[in-house]
Amino acid sequence: MVATGTSAPHLKALLTGVQQHMKALGVASYRSSGTPDSGWVVLDFIHAVVHVFAEETRAYYDIERLWQDAGQAD
Repeated sequence: MVATGTSAPHLKALLTGVQQHMKALGVASYRSSGTPDSGWVVLDFIHAVVHVFAEETRAYYDIERLWQDAGQAD
């Protein structure tokens, strides 16, 4: 999943929401990297990976282009 936040506090709120939702489902985060201040945080839940970007960082890395040829899970 890829999401965009508008500021560091917004990124932090998005991450907190994802972590709370996954915890409620009984899914723990395996690993995370980055900080809201860096403009990119990735949360690894093993079967799902969540990227939360600042707008400029998302445009720079263009992660959707990197994965455009990948298949989708059923």
